[in-house]
Amino acid sequence: MRRPALLLYDWDNTLVDGWAGITASLNAAFDAFSLPHWSVQDTRERARVSMRESFPLLFGEEWKNARDIFLATLSEQHLDHVQPMPGAADLLEAGRGWTQGIVSNKTGRFLRAEVTHLGWDAHFATVVGAGDAAADKPDPAPILLALGNLGAMAGTDVWYLGDTASDMQAARAAGVTGVLVGDAAHDGGIERAAPDLQFGSAHALAAHLRSLA
Repeated sequence: MRRPALLLYDWDNTLVDGWAGITASLNAAFDAFSLPHWSVQDTRERARVSMRESFPLLFGEEWKNARDIFLATLSEQHLDHVQPMPGAADLLEAGRGWTQGIVSNKTGRFLRAEVTHLGWDAHFATVVGAGDAAADKPDPAPILLALGNLGAMAGTDVWYLGDTASDMQAARAAGVTGVLVGDAAHDGGIERAAPDLQFGSAHALAAHLRSLA
């Protein structure tokens, strides 16, 4: 297996579990429009694209008002909920031999606040969130922006590591290697994700990176 040149990571459900905070913020917006609540599991299964893609479908013409409620709620409490996924800290330590970055569909300012809150700033040479690029995943724009920030070119020696089919779609569109972490059971499974590479857990991926280093 070819050694990567750099590592780009998805954030939610790849490196961190922040679903409780996202769900609470969604439910605050749903309350304002008398819509039924989602459970944390609902959010895990349904939150596939960024807010500017999903909210018009959920809230119609009122989506910007719903967005403001969501963001205000998230701003108040997201740091109370965010925590590393199992094996994430080990994975980032194993990846120290490479330039590492984040490409996420979480709004950029919240994403960067969470990175700092976890004490992980030193791991990442670039952090790209929703709204930072011209479009969000699965469009390739945020991955290409991250590469531009790093002075790097797209190619198979760039690994984009994520947990969903959307992540793998974004990787393919950007011309980089899509690496699935986990089995994507929450998103239709490995076959639907169609990754270039797949590791069963963050720990397994960390062990592989150490073997390459």
